[in-house]
Amino acid sequence: MSHKYIRENKNSFAIVKSSRNYGKFKNIDEALFIRDLLIQNDWQIGELDDVYEFNNDYLIVKAIDEKLHILARYSKKPSQKAVDELYKRHLRNPNNSKYGLNITRIFDTFIIKKQIAGDDYIFGYYDKMEDAEFVRNFLLDNHWNVNEFSQIEYDEETKLFWVIEVIDDKAYVLGSFKTKQAIDLDKCHQEFLRKISKHKFGLASHPHLDELTDKLSQLEDKFNIKASDNVWSFNNVQDPLNDIIFNLTPFQKSVYDAVDNSTFDDIKKSLVRFKSKNFDEKIRKNIDELIKLDLITMNGNYYIHKNQK
Repeated sequence: MSHKYIRENKNSFAIVKSSRNYGKFKNIDEALFIRDLLIQNDWQIGELDDVYEFNNDYLIVKAIDEKLHILARYSKKPSQKAVDELYKRHLRNPNNSKYGLNITRIFDTFIIKKQIAGDDYIFGYYDKMEDAEFVRNFLLDNHWNVNEFSQIEYDEETKLFWVIEVIDDKAYVLGSFKTKQAIDLDKCHQEFLRKISKHKFGLASHPHLDELTDKLSQLEDKFNIKASDNVWSFNNVQDPLNDIIFNLTPFQKSVYDAVDNSTFDDIKKSLVRFKSKNFDEKIRKNIDELIKLDLITMNGNYYIHKNQK
């Protein structure tokens, strides 16, 4: 059997013609089979079908990034719907990683991040993996255009209606429901504002809402609802120190919270979820601002709260 156009690597067999790599495969039989298909179709990847019978099995063959991949083998011929679902799952998690493409976890927060033109863009923060997965999947299907979100989105996969708010090019999940009739938008907005408020005032921890604490009044105007809670009052904060802390920007507050008899590297590690260009410079700038506000000070190489003994 001729092995023309087959290049053997350490753990795979690649199909190469005129310096172009058409894909790599686990064994020689699969590589030869795909090579013959390419020859029959004049090396036009786009002319290949999705399903081929091979050695009493069925191979699912897809072109991804100009290379052919065998996504799965079935003993029975799969439906086109099953093929499409398999392809979609592969696009979301080609490397079979824990969270799939574009989702990372920092402590208890799931972050959707994508690099575009060399810059990292964050599309949202989530406290639940299922929320992050829904948003990531929607963005993958809509070319990463966050403006494609409607306020209410129905998802065929989860069979749920999702309530979404896009704020500063980030998608926030306000809830998911089994029926559209079960959705009460005012209630969703009130709960959203309540969580932001409780996080802002240290009454609860919702790190995925960090960037919204300084936008609370704007969101109250947008939703025409005042943040309220049955137990806590968000009005008339009496402690002058707390007044200063509550008026910090979200990142200043995060730096302040990271200070606990901490070195600069300790603070940096605590803030890794915010990592961006000029990260060290940004942290140092905010530390200097907190020192000027008389909120923190230095004890040797350690930063401490000014009132810490």
